Amino acid sequence: MPEGKKVRRPNRYEAIIAKIFDNNYKEGLSEFQFSRAEISAIADELKIVLPKNIGDIIYAFRYRYELPKSILETAEEGMEWIIKGSGSALYKFKKVKLNRILPREELITIKVPDATPEIISAYALSDEQALLAKVRYNRLIDIFLGITAYSLQNHLRTHVKAIGQIEIDEVYVGIDRHGRQFVVPVQAKGGSDKHGVVQTDQDIAYCKAKFPDLVCRAVSVQFMTNGRIAMFELTVQDDEVKVVEERHYQLVSASSITVDDLRAYSSHGN
Repeated sequence: MPEGKKVRRPNRYEAIIAKIFDNNYKEGLSEFQFSRAEISAIADELKIVLPKNIGDIIYAFRYRYELPKSILETAEEGMEWIIKGSGSALYKFKKVKLNRILPREELITIKVPDATPEIISAYALSDEQALLAKVRYNRLIDIFLGITAYSLQNHLRTHVKAIGQIEIDEVYVGIDRHGRQFVVPVQAKGGSDKHGVVQTDQDIAYCKAKFPDLVCRAVSVQFMTNGRIAMFELTVQDDEVKVVEERHYQLVSASSITVDDLRAYSSHGN
């Protein structure tokens, strides 16, 4: 180690999740269950002050942060550990194939006239909130999926049997020209958040349980450079997130969309 370089101590979230893993993992296991009650016991043992929302420790590693290095090192190359809900106050570590969903820079960017009210742009409190608002006011779900869609609820917190409590950023319902009806759970990704099998899997599970007669089309959206918005339709196969469709949009003034742009879009239309 270079002289003067300090070893970063794990923060309290990392210390707790690493201890949970260490207490339950045995070499050769590909999945195992643990309970929320273990968090309090471990915090007492390690003399760690818990956050008011204990569940945020699990949420952080399911959606925002990488697991501690001590956990990552137990997965062979090409594999990773995820945390899934396993019932009320129950979770499980599961080893799955490593995959990352990133926007493909080679895709064409489609310009869309910006219909976002200026007052919304001025007062959005976070990247995620701003992103959801832009998607909603510009009807990007309709454009992307080719259906007429309506926002049903945002920041939904609910419970799914065999999974436990989940959160969905926004839920749309929609209809197409044939009369087929759809439910569209939307993930908004910003900052260090990543597309993951856990959220996509639970979004689809919720839709199947709550809206069994509707077609579920799970969507994830994220900001790219230069204000572009990447949109993905996702599904889960064999514990892996798969991209069904990907498009990139940029909200611009109507006057900046040229005749050449329109001709290019016509030549690429389905």
